[in-house]
Amino acid sequence: MSHDGVGLRAVMRSAAFLTAGVLAVPLLSACSADDEGDRPAAAQDIAPASRDQVADGGTLRWAVDAVPETLNAFQADADAATSRVAGAVLPSMYRLDANGRPQINPAYLESAKVVGTEPKQVVLYKLNQQAVWSDGREIGAADFAAQWRALSGKDSAYWTARNAGYDRIEKIERGKNNLEVRVTFARPYADWKSLFSPLYPKSVMGTADSFNDGARRKLKVSAGPFAVKKVDVKGGQVQLTRNPRWWGSPTKLSEIDLVAVARDKRATALAADELDMAEIDPADAERITAARGRSGPLKGASATGTQSPGAGRDKGEKDDSGEKTGKSKDEKARDDGKSESDSDSDESSDGDEKDTSGAEGSKAKAADQQAALSAFVVRKSLEPAYTQLALNGSEGPLADERVRRAVARALDRKELAKVVLKPLGLPAEPVGSHLALIGQAAYSDNSGALGGQDTAEARALLADAGWVPGGPVTEQKKTEKAAGSKGKKADTDDSPGDDGTYIVGEDNKPSEADRDLRKDPKDHTGAHERTSAQSGIQADEQQAGKQYAKQGGAQGAYAPKGTAAPAGAASGALAKDGKPLTLRFVLPSGQGSESLRAVADRIAQMLQRIGIRTDISKVSDASYFKDHIASGQYDLALYSWPGSAYPATDARPIYSKPVPAADGSLSVEQNYTRVGTDQVDQLFDQALSTLDEGEERSLVRKADARIWAAAGSIPLYQRPQLTAVRTGLANAGAFGFQTPVYEDMGFLKKGAHPVASPSKTG
Repeated sequence: MSHDGVGLRAVMRSAAFLTAGVLAVPLLSACSADDEGDRPAAAQDIAPASRDQVADGGTLRWAVDAVPETLNAFQADADAATSRVAGAVLPSMYRLDANGRPQINPAYLESAKVVGTEPKQVVLYKLNQQAVWSDGREIGAADFAAQWRALSGKDSAYWTARNAGYDRIEKIERGKNNLEVRVTFARPYADWKSLFSPLYPKSVMGTADSFNDGARRKLKVSAGPFAVKKVDVKGGQVQLTRNPRWWGSPTKLSEIDLVAVARDKRATALAADELDMAEIDPADAERITAARGRSGPLKGASATGTQSPGAGRDKGEKDDSGEKTGKSKDEKARDDGKSESDSDSDESSDGDEKDTSGAEGSKAKAADQQAALSAFVVRKSLEPAYTQLALNGSEGPLADERVRRAVARALDRKELAKVVLKPLGLPAEPVGSHLALIGQAAYSDNSGALGGQDTAEARALLADAGWVPGGPVTEQKKTEKAAGSKGKKADTDDSPGDDGTYIVGEDNKPSEADRDLRKDPKDHTGAHERTSAQSGIQADEQQAGKQYAKQGGAQGAYAPKGTAAPAGAASGALAKDGKPLTLRFVLPSGQGSESLRAVADRIAQMLQRIGIRTDISKVSDASYFKDHIASGQYDLALYSWPGSAYPATDARPIYSKPVPAADGSLSVEQNYTRVGTDQVDQLFDQALSTLDEGEERSLVRKADARIWAAAGSIPLYQRPQLTAVRTGLANAGAFGFQTPVYEDMGFLKKGAHPVASPSKTG
């Protein structure tokens, strides 16, 4: 879990609420339309091409956030890079299709089915007879059994992060032959398809020592299209090379290098020819789009990405034909994917070395870098994850369900989705489920259990909870907080003299735009317009700020002192028991979180209209989750959860009711809102225990409706997925839900063209 992104299953399993009796809970039965989520909201964008159009050889340099601390996906410090390595080098019995639904992986399985339910559930796996480990040994029951024992939770010597599902297995045995594996469950388990993906060899899982330490920096035995060649922590990369014992379709690439590059350094690395593919932020996507001569809302480039003159140059000299001299086979394979205009631009770039001294040199360097970015296209889709507004229900005003519901009813979720997705040319549809995303089998829009945006209803809920406008407010000491949570002092990254906090709804506090103008009086474009990473959002921000600008104030989160309140705003802040209704809204301050802060500003405006003030605190990225979200030191926060093909298993820790621990503290698992109900827990338990897929989906939808009604978490929008890809790279990019098919990735042969991309050219 992270505030703006997350690895899927490696993180999902790592580690008092009262319902107000006076409130009706409408529409608790979930939508039953089986076809509601048949298609994802946005198609994947990977420039698909048939294998005969892809050149043999080449090295793909793919950015990751960091070299993984471990290659064991079942350990607590596993991350997204761990999962990427595992997907390339280890067996997975199932992988996800473009709709986020599990499908048998034929490289390892001929079939898998439930062959018995009484007296126990029995699943029979029939393995591909060609499936072998890289040491030549057949994949078989011994590997399945070793992984079950390691992850069952029965032996504390194994430092495991998760055991969901494995703890329900009773025994694993060989079937009629070495290619059959019989798994008998002590308790029925609906999500049995989630198990053994990835599958590690028994040499890793067989003992606690080998599990704990044997697969952290090396993986001697593998069984995927690639194998781990080297983990270079100092050099910041993981090298994957072809597995010579791979029995499936031969890999097109000869090597994949996972290169550790921070998000804010990726545009520079791309321009310097150090990467071929990287997930990027909107600001860098805009730079690439501009380099390719496009303007307006961010447009995904075509799959072939025909380049304009001035495209990026390769390393090394070119001869008269445009070919590099002394190229390796891998370099030639990568160049096969480049258009002829690449060679033309390379020739034109030869000549005298530029004078890079002073301002002219800096401008020339920037121009060269921008030109080099035209060698890339932006492939875009929606990430299998959604951003939510979390409401901490453990204390303060939000411990009252009526206040949480009022906050939720004040939000225009469609408008919030537009802030992030519309400038990127992606569907701006709000997410209607906590437990599935559009396209997945369990998806249905259950937000009706809470209700849509309704300012009058929100105010009525607050009034019922005792919060009234213009009520007496007792003057508070500087050390005394308003009615929000008892948070720690913000750990900010702001400049000296700025405590990183401002209150929306108090006219004597500056907005974020005001403060940025004060820092640079020559810049009158407004904070959101100036932030490069929000260049795609600025049009919406300008529109939202017009009503304030007309009154003589800077665009920001509230009207300046002395101006009339915007139309529909509450006449005054709400108060109760002498304290104003002020909620502490904690946000990360680092680069890459600009869109979250833009959404937070919009939310603050919406809450102000019903009389709720927001005390916005920007804290360092390092402390955001650990010191604020996980510890409950916030009222409102924005962070993301991944979607899962197995919501009954993976989402339960996120929404289960917190229970008292032995030491008197509250055990919340991953439910950082501290809001839960017995009914939700019961529905999850029932969903996990049924072997009827239709019944499981129905129970998951009912659980989701209950989660909506409790109003601890408000899903907002599916996160954008923007990937910079070198032109000519096929079967790679913005994957969406689908598990990458590593053996099919590669650089197009000269003259070859992939299938048209779902992203249109600008």
